Parts: sequence; C-alpha cells; structure tokens
Amino acid sequence: MTKTARDGERIAKRLARTGIASRREIERMIMARRIKVNGQTIASPAKNITDRDHVQVDGVSASSPSPPKLWRFHKPIGTVTTERDPNGRPTIFDYLPDYLPRVLYIGRLDYNSEGLLLLTNDGGLKRRLELPTNNWLRRYRVRVKGTPTEAKLDELRSGLILNDERFKPMQVNVDRQQRSNAWLTIGLREGKNREIRRALAHCGLSVNRLIRISFGPFQLGSMKAGNAKEVSTKVLRDQLGLES
Repeated sequence: MTKTARDGERIAKRLARTGIASRREIERMIMARRIKVNGQTIASPAKNITDRDHVQVDGVSASSPSPPKLWRFHKPIGTVTTERDPNGRPTIFDYLPDYLPRVLYIGRLDYNSEGLLLLTNDGGLKRRLELPTNNWLRRYRVRVKGTPTEAKLDELRSGLILNDERFKPMQVNVDRQQRSNAWLTIGLREGKNREIRRALAHCGLSVNRLIRISFGPFQLGSMKAGNAKEVSTKVLRDQLGLES
C-alpha cells in the first residue's frame, strides 16, 4: 500500500476534486460545520480522508472524485462569472447546460465581455490552469470606437504603466476600420482586471465589444453563446498530460 493510499489526502483537496466547490470554499464549509466524516461534524480542514471514509456535505453524501474533465463554454454577454450575484444579475450558471455536473470556472470574463470560458469538475485542474507560470496566450477580438494609431498601439506592444501598475506587452493587430469603429485582435499572457479596456482607454479608444476567442490551446470556434463542449480525453492527454 502506498503512502498516499494509507494516509489519504486533505479533505478539502479531495472534495474539490469531486467538483463540489473550490478548496477554499470547502474550507469555509468546514469552519461553518457543514461537513461530516463518518457521522461526525468536523471543524478543521486539517484532516486526511481515504476511500473508506464516508463524507457528507449538508447531509448529502459526497461522491468519490471523478476523473478530471474540461469543457469549453461560450459565456454570453451580460452575465457575471460567479455562482451568485448580490445585485441579482444573471450568472454563467444560469446558462450552463443541464447535463453538466457541478463545475468550477477557470479565470474570469467581466459582465460586458463574452466568449471562451473554461470549466472543470476538478479543483486541482482549475488551480493548474490558472497558474501564471503557464504563460498561455489569451486572444481576444475587440471592437473599439475610434481610429487606432500605430504610435498609440505601440505603447501596448511595448508594455504600459498605468497609475503605477505595469501591463506586460500585448500582441495587437488592427484587422479593419469600419467607419467610426475598428476591429482589433489582441493577445496577452496575464489577466489583470479589465486590462484590455483600461489599456485601450489610455489610447483614446472605447471598447464596445470584447470576445475571448482562445485560452492557450483551447479555441472558442463556432460555438454559440450558452453552449458548452467537453474537451476530449486525447486533447487533455496531449495538451495537459492528463489520463482518463
């Protein structure tokens, strides 16, 4: 018997892999006395469990971890990337297909942005894909009001400092100018809050549409808003080294 099988693993990590919630949220559930192990309420996340332990969350049995899965989802505009919104706005969870299990989102898109969002049933995979060390390129199609100049866009390509905050260099291409609007394709390798909108505002350009079209090797493709498609086992193996 291996050390992992004998000693088990931390309960928050294991439950996160079932897709119940993120590890941090599960730790909050534990502190709120919402989780039982073998019929006993636990009050600390510093507990290891194995396959032999029976775990309940809010009185409901927690299933064994499923294999890590990943879905591409086309986030509709006018939704927030969260499970609940205190202001009552629609969330992405209002649009997820019924056949999906409980999922966690990877990264965010703001309320007025749309496009590719990755979803997973596995907390460990979520953390892995959100690591800045992945350095994955994220590409966006952006429509702006105004006429971009190469001189201004070169500031974005070189790296920008706004209010003492440094933005890494972006890839910026002007695709076409349509009267008072222009379409750009922008690639970046970090995800600061409203980074593209703030950077373009510095250039005198107002964003009126923003669509994420890729996240690393994963593409939005032709999916319609509100649709989700599972990433194949082969792609997970080839791109992330995951086995089914």
